[in-house]
Amino acid sequence: MTKKIKTPWPTKDAMNQIYDMHLWGGNQFDFYSGAGSHNPEIINPYLKVIIAFLESHNNTLVVCDLGCGDFNIGKQLTKYAKKYIAVDIVESLINRNKTLYKANNLEFYCLDIIEDELPSGDCIILRQVLQHLSNKDIEDITKKLSAYKYIILTEHIPLGDFTPNKDIISGQGIRIKQNSGVNILKSPFNLKIKEQKQLNEYVLENGKGRILTTLFRVF
Repeated sequence: MTKKIKTPWPTKDAMNQIYDMHLWGGNQFDFYSGAGSHNPEIINPYLKVIIAFLESHNNTLVVCDLGCGDFNIGKQLTKYAKKYIAVDIVESLINRNKTLYKANNLEFYCLDIIEDELPSGDCIILRQVLQHLSNKDIEDITKKLSAYKYIILTEHIPLGDFTPNKDIISGQGIRIKQNSGVNILKSPFNLKIKEQKQLNEYVLENGKGRILTTLFRVF
């Protein structure tokens, strides 16, 4: 696993600003990854299906959590994996997580998942990460996903029909305002998979879309 040496770039700056200024809420916390990582109505059904999937493999999977955030989700999944590798681009957040969360099968890395080599493993968890990125950045990530057998992808997408993959600037909101959302099977990403299965869906209030979790088997 190789980390490239480079100057700071806009997405990293944007993510640092989000946590520094508590733009996702949680002013009482040092780091807070938003209601999507803390609201029990959202996370409890999600955890139930992810734990069931990991247990169905007898806890033998090496899981790579890309964009682990404040680790409120990951801390509840670690014991169901052979190894749990948690990655985020915000260095201060990763250092904080290393201090708070410790297990024999748990590792934290500060990596830029667009530019850096990703850890090896069996299963990728990408939870509401791609939705914040430009199409070019998502393309760079999806090119790496064929190395993993399973992808568990969660995205905030519109209700009903929508035009997938309208482009945005990384770190500048998500596509929902354009009645769009990320679909990694569609152009320009066109990820090749063996099969897919919807694991969980949470419909937000006031027509603000839905949070959809899908399992993809790549090979």
